[in-house]
Amino acid sequence: MTIDIDLPTNVLRHWESVGLLRPARDAAGRRRFGQDDVVRVAVIQRSKAAGMSLEQIAVLLDDGSAGRHEVLQGHLDDLDRRMEEMRMSRAMTEHAMRCRSHDISTCPRFRASVSDVLSRL
Repeated sequence: MTIDIDLPTNVLRHWESVGLLRPARDAAGRRRFGQDDVVRVAVIQRSKAAGMSLEQIAVLLDDGSAGRHEVLQGHLDDLDRRMEEMRMSRAMTEHAMRCRSHDISTCPRFRASVSDVLSRL
């Protein structure tokens, strides 16, 4: 059984060239994607959406990869950092929506929401 994957051919070719996909071929050399290939495509898409590089995804998909846990822990650490940044951005935006200041950057409570960034400038 082959399954059509609704992605540009160049994307699938690239993922194959870097070793993320290994679809079977028919007699004419055309790729034939089975269920396992579709699952790999789903993993690649979810991982890319979460900010993983193709190199990190290759490690994720290769259970024999040296340093696999270290790479995945690094990605988890990055996700935690980005989730915290998004949480703070959401709180800042919610405050901006409720704030009565005409110029939001002059509001002391709004400024406090970016104090961590200001301290790095």
